[in-house]
Amino acid sequence: MKHQEFDVVVVGGGMAGASAAAEIARTRRVVLLERESQPGYHSTGRSAALFSETYGNTIVRALSRASREFLYAPPDGFVEHALVRTRGSLHIARSDQLAKLNAFFALPDVAENARLVDANEAKRICPLLRDGYAAAAILEPDAADVDVHALHQGYLRQFRARGGVVVTDAGVTALQRTPAKWSVRTMAGEFGAPIVVNAAGAWADEIAELAGLGPLGITPNRRTALLVDAPAGVDVDSLPNTIDVEEQFYFKPDAGKLFLSPADETPSLPCDAQPDEMDVAIAIDRVQQAAAIDVRHVFRKWAGLRSFAPDRSPVIGYDERVKGFFWLAGQGGYGIQTAPAASLLASVLVNEGRVPDALAAFGIDEAQVSPNRFATRSYREAAAR
Repeated sequence: MKHQEFDVVVVGGGMAGASAAAEIARTRRVVLLERESQPGYHSTGRSAALFSETYGNTIVRALSRASREFLYAPPDGFVEHALVRTRGSLHIARSDQLAKLNAFFALPDVAENARLVDANEAKRICPLLRDGYAAAAILEPDAADVDVHALHQGYLRQFRARGGVVVTDAGVTALQRTPAKWSVRTMAGEFGAPIVVNAAGAWADEIAELAGLGPLGITPNRRTALLVDAPAGVDVDSLPNTIDVEEQFYFKPDAGKLFLSPADETPSLPCDAQPDEMDVAIAIDRVQQAAAIDVRHVFRKWAGLRSFAPDRSPVIGYDERVKGFFWLAGQGGYGIQTAPAASLLASVLVNEGRVPDALAAFGIDEAQVSPNRFATRSYREAAAR
């Protein structure tokens, strides 16, 4: 079995791993290990991403704001066309949900141009809404669709151009730490490096277990999606992303059809996620209650895994229990829109152990994302051994 030496081994070729590998490869020799036959097969390849500055918790929103410039004006040569297309996002609330809508709008870091709209304006913005369903809404006019494939491929091209090596069919089977480095055994050979970046998505805790560390509680959750025909005579492409304020469902245009989701979060083992028929039915029912959509046929259905840490914030940083083990996990459903900032943060933390000034300006600090925030007595005992 061949053995190759690098400065950094990145485990996981999805958006998190590819973007971080590209940034780290500016100054280090990096290998990117992907367990599947192509990078991005799982969560990245199944994401219908929207860039929204109102989406996620405080640290997610900060990472999103810090990613805006890259997504809207990527570096020369990164892609051949725009990465984003303005869509707008409409958070709708029934009369019994108005308190939640107002509390959401009152958050100090909600998108700067977001505004409250009444029922009539919500109906004008999204004509599919049933009369009387939405009592009010929050409009984020600058929310935008993200070309996930173009973003992911851009990072992979950038990584290779900087001398990075991508190895597919390279599921990790063993991890061992010596005084000088990590030895990473895979189905495609053995790789050595002083630093391992755990960007394995739904498999992040499994990689930590192989490294002799206890899990952090990175839990994969299944998210269901489906495409259905749009109502006849409706200019579906002009519709916003429309989401229930309690995230019970959402719908948006997608290539001339309507994309629906029940916004489910069903705990799952790491796997090739498949849609559950009950979740498909729930999505249709919830959306049809809110919108004048008569679903007769499901054109396509699929599922992906969104992995969350216990506090639903990303996990980015070195694990204090062992030298050279770096976490880049728990992105939840926000990994696409935060990739530019998260990858920059990861690369500078890997190399310099600090938050770059450009990100600190957005209120991002290491404590918010450090894996060591989950420290317990048993955690510290493990670190001392």
